[in-house]
Amino acid sequence: MNRPQILLVDDTPELLRLLTHLLRENGFDPIPAGQGKEALRAVQAAPPALAVIDILLPDMTGYQLAESLRRTNASLPVIFISGVFRGSKQAAAARQKYGAADFFEKPFNAHELMAAIRRHVPAPEAPPPERMPSLMGNEPACEEDHRLDPMEISGVVRLAGGKPNFASPAPSLILQPPAFNAASIDLTAPAQPQEAQGSGNAVQGDLGDSLPSLINAFHLSRETGELVLSRGRIKKVIFFRSGMPVYARSNVISDRLGQFLFRIGKITEDQLAQALTLSGGDDARVAETLVRQGLLNSEEAPYFAGQQVKSIIYSVFCWEDGAYGMNFHRALPRFPLELDLHPGNLILRATRRLYKAERLQRLLSMEDRLIPSLQPTYALNELELETWEARLLPRADGTRTVAELIAMSGQSALKAMAFLYAMLSLTILERRA
Repeated sequence: MNRPQILLVDDTPELLRLLTHLLRENGFDPIPAGQGKEALRAVQAAPPALAVIDILLPDMTGYQLAESLRRTNASLPVIFISGVFRGSKQAAAARQKYGAADFFEKPFNAHELMAAIRRHVPAPEAPPPERMPSLMGNEPACEEDHRLDPMEISGVVRLAGGKPNFASPAPSLILQPPAFNAASIDLTAPAQPQEAQGSGNAVQGDLGDSLPSLINAFHLSRETGELVLSRGRIKKVIFFRSGMPVYARSNVISDRLGQFLFRIGKITEDQLAQALTLSGGDDARVAETLVRQGLLNSEEAPYFAGQQVKSIIYSVFCWEDGAYGMNFHRALPRFPLELDLHPGNLILRATRRLYKAERLQRLLSMEDRLIPSLQPTYALNELELETWEARLLPRADGTRTVAELIAMSGQSALKAMAFLYAMLSLTILERRA
């Protein structure tokens, strides 16, 4: 049975890949394109049944593309998506002036978009997706992970679901890097919950420097699922609920709660050994054991467990190579705790703290000129900017180079470059063509 062809046009590669996957899972044959001219070439042979088009494309507007497509297919249904034109007036204008079948503002619920497509182009029932091999399986051993510098993690843990926030017992915690060796990787303990049901790692690729973009894609599509990250035998998973990172797991022994508490100096090596013996190594039982022994009180336990989860998430920002896989789920199991962690502030803070000078110099040229993005992934009022950052941002207007912005910042070159690259990662800024 032929599957209806859907033209999908968006210049955000990770979001385009995610939506392409969802279209296939829903019984459609997607035709992905990142620009308007590319989209026109892609449908020359056979017109699509429907088009989903971002309004702001690099080479033309989505409205212009829709008009070009309708010259050969006047009845083509078009769904517009936008991260810049917001509000009911814009949606009404898109419908009245450009005949939009529907209009979605970024971020949007990807499954609501699929439902809108099905209203206009019913698809055959998609077969249940096959469970693909997990990236969590055994792979050739790597001798060691790159060492991380000591990492300061924030003192406040915000938990989702109306649970209380926990203030730090100290202004911050300094997380010492683990010493990785073959014995530090536990392949017997799964790094993702067995009860999570989904389509497997249906979207996979090389990680490189794409972690912020992958997190942005979950946020923009409001997807629920997991981002599986691997380097050799090291596996870490970030879980998302409706586009928000809520939990993480790792198969690195030093990432477990007991070892984490030892690394931050909360318990001694002897106390760790005793707690592991009494608990059998299970994180929840380790916490209960430490509370019973008086080494943690009942309020400290969720605080430190939250910091442990955050440290796993922050640690993968140090990776400059590896592989990723995206699993998507209708629902996730409830975890022992869930973080209330804004993805934009996660990326901002990780870039500030963990990106080294050499990496930033590779990613951002001193001669680059930065301008405000017309389609920012996040609103500025969502981001926790420092005073000097808020003052520097309006000066990135395309008239100054990165070198000039650094000089104007009053900060070290490393600190200013990290902030500017974070703004690029969040698409608050973009490079001037």
